Amino acid sequence: MSEYKKILILGSTGSIGKSACNCVRRFRERFSVAGLTAGANLDLLIGQIREFSPPAVYITDPKNAAVLRELFGGAINVYDGDNGLEQIVNEADYDILLNALVGAVGFRPTVAALRRGKRVALANKESLVIGGDYIRGIIGGDRERLLPVDSEHSAILQCLPPGCDVKTIESIILTASGGPFRNLPKESFASITVEQALNHPTWLMGKKITIDSSTLMNKGFEVIEAHHLFALPYSKLRVCVHPKSIIHSLVEFYDGSVLAQLGLPDMELPIQYALSWPERLPIGGKRLNLADVGSLEFFEPDLDRFPCLRLCIEAGEMGGTAPAVVNAANEVAVELFLGRKIGFTDIAKIVESELNAHNPVAVDSVEVVMGVDSDVRQRVFTSNK
Repeated sequence: MSEYKKILILGSTGSIGKSACNCVRRFRERFSVAGLTAGANLDLLIGQIREFSPPAVYITDPKNAAVLRELFGGAINVYDGDNGLEQIVNEADYDILLNALVGAVGFRPTVAALRRGKRVALANKESLVIGGDYIRGIIGGDRERLLPVDSEHSAILQCLPPGCDVKTIESIILTASGGPFRNLPKESFASITVEQALNHPTWLMGKKITIDSSTLMNKGFEVIEAHHLFALPYSKLRVCVHPKSIIHSLVEFYDGSVLAQLGLPDMELPIQYALSWPERLPIGGKRLNLADVGSLEFFEPDLDRFPCLRLCIEAGEMGGTAPAVVNAANEVAVELFLGRKIGFTDIAKIVESELNAHNPVAVDSVEVVMGVDSDVRQRVFTSNK
């Protein structure tokens, strides 16, 4: 008989969180919601609470938390404020933490859940980008406790046979759509607008990750994430631009065989697979028709036009706190770009400046990671007022 699982969803009102709720709706006999967390979308959170009746919830603003307490009384435990997110992760009763938060804010909850011995379904790639060494130290060889939700890393997981020896893997190939500016001449990048950067040709995502996809920073983060998830050196990790986003990633083995996972661009599949792993559960809807797809194209990424991808790989190879610097500088730079305070090409310039000025140290504690994160953010904000 299949195991019943209680899920704590961090970021339940975002795109990944809402898709996760769909998975729960689809399999009420398999999953229940142990808790929900949201940033500011109070109305949607209230609707989710009424539908799923979670024992615990979190919302950032104490005023919104007061509204929830008034509405639901003692039926649910309401957390709020700066420490509330980590509190709900440490105190709620759940089997799987689905971390769908965006940015470095997701690192502490990931660490807290893993320290409790919980399984983490990870959509918050920043957890591994800024603190992958530390997280690998927590889980040791028990990699089943950390399952990827990103479509690319889920594809890799699906291509690896049970008990696969990493020595048999010659390379992992992460595919990238190339974003909206794949064919745009480099000389036009300086004039890219916020609206253009938010117009992704394949995926519908939140603003921050959409900008990261347009700079290929997101793909660089995924390279670092793959390094930690699959314990492979950067020399065995490659990126290939595949505009149609049908092949989500590939694994090349040392006998020359290459396995790929194909599917329509739909995040519910990797989300549901992470929740049900190692089982597969059915999903209705449209199916991939290769005749309709026709041809599949592949290109090498242009690191000159997309320096953020290069900077991520360089930071990953440097190791230590270097990836945390890239992530913090990028988060602030993207915020500044969305606020129309800097140009599109300034994002990479800011990240490169911070990385070049940094002397990496070992990631041996949460405090080291968050200290570097805080210092970089303050410096970038101050210098770009």
